[in-house]
Amino acid sequence: MIKNFKIFIVTIGIILITSAIFCCLYLFSAPEPGAKKERFVINLKVSELETVEKLYSEGYIKNPMVFKAVLTLRGWRGKIKPGGYLISKSMNNLEIADILVNRPYQKWVVIPEGLRKEEIAENLSRRLDWEGSQKDGFLLAAKEGYLFPDTYLLNLDDTGQEVAKRLFDRFNEAFQEPTQELLKQNIRSDTAIKIASLIQREAANEKEMPLISGIIWNRLLKPMPLEIDASLQYALGKTENWWPVVKKEDYKIDSPYNTYLYKSHPPTPICNPGLAAIWAVIYPEETDYFYYLHDKNKQIHCAKTYKEHLENIKNYILIPAVETFVKNYLDTYSEIEKKENYDEVKNFLTEEQLKYIEENKISFEQDFIRFDNYEISNIAESKNNPEADYIVQVKLYYKGEFVKNPKNSEITEIYVVRENNDFKTPTWHFVP
Repeated sequence: MIKNFKIFIVTIGIILITSAIFCCLYLFSAPEPGAKKERFVINLKVSELETVEKLYSEGYIKNPMVFKAVLTLRGWRGKIKPGGYLISKSMNNLEIADILVNRPYQKWVVIPEGLRKEEIAENLSRRLDWEGSQKDGFLLAAKEGYLFPDTYLLNLDDTGQEVAKRLFDRFNEAFQEPTQELLKQNIRSDTAIKIASLIQREAANEKEMPLISGIIWNRLLKPMPLEIDASLQYALGKTENWWPVVKKEDYKIDSPYNTYLYKSHPPTPICNPGLAAIWAVIYPEETDYFYYLHDKNKQIHCAKTYKEHLENIKNYILIPAVETFVKNYLDTYSEIEKKENYDEVKNFLTEEQLKYIEENKISFEQDFIRFDNYEISNIAESKNNPEADYIVQVKLYYKGEFVKNPKNSEITEIYVVRENNDFKTPTWHFVP
């Protein structure tokens, strides 16, 4: 009796195990043998769980749990990427998982507003694993200003020329409505794209684009030089840095993109603008302003006259720059006072301070100006000094008394250098 019961239990176990194996094999197998391959798209920002549920709901897999088990066993959890894939309902779970992890035929590429075509080519090369010939083909076919910023699902086997055409076709599609408005206002399309590219690079956000457009139109109609750094950056750009810092000597470069020397807009667009910048060209804000700048918080400040513009430079750029510089100096001095020897201090010193110490053979404590307060006595634009764009003269105080600098003067100058409409790298300069 007991023997028969054991045989019964073993038989039931075998049946259950066999059934489980057949069940797993069934759930692992292809849902529809003989089915053709179809495109399966995984959108950006879609989770792995959502992808598995989509595979199940569209009939590519029979059971989500079995598919996730395959991913786990193969070490593929979290490795499915957004893109386009060719899969079939005639494939089993392992075959589908392998394609989704290792064999996309399309990839998503995001082209943001404001890039020049070389930057777009670099972006495409990284995302699509292009060789040099494909990148070169794209650059030959691409037209600056007419590569529409958007999110694209691109074939990995497309040529550079085909991708350039895709971006250009998308531009033509998006540009249809603005074109009608440009015709009504008698604005040439190529002029609109040139101005839109300037707006795209100059604006801190879309909200201020109509205002900047209004100022650019005011200067064009005056006429007066646009004096836009972004256009000069376009001329100066190289592979290692497509938007380099504009230095003082660069404003004298003889280039049609130097809008400080040449009136009117640049000869070509300087980047590929989005729709907001294009619409800003068509519907500029009516304004009496001719000048603008951005402070360190990217807030825009406008002016009607150059004199007012200089006041804005002083109040929103120079004074904050000096305040930050002085604060950093005081913080640094506080740390330096804690040091025990000169070697520990070297990294805190400017070249001028190091030179002064070496020439005068003095201790580092004497070279630093001890002060706890300061007063700006004068701010002037530097016309002839190659080391500065603006010179800020300050008087320094310690416990309410004047402090003379290491050259025995009560006036200390801070040189401020302009960098792309920003003002950076202040340095001490001691006036004898």
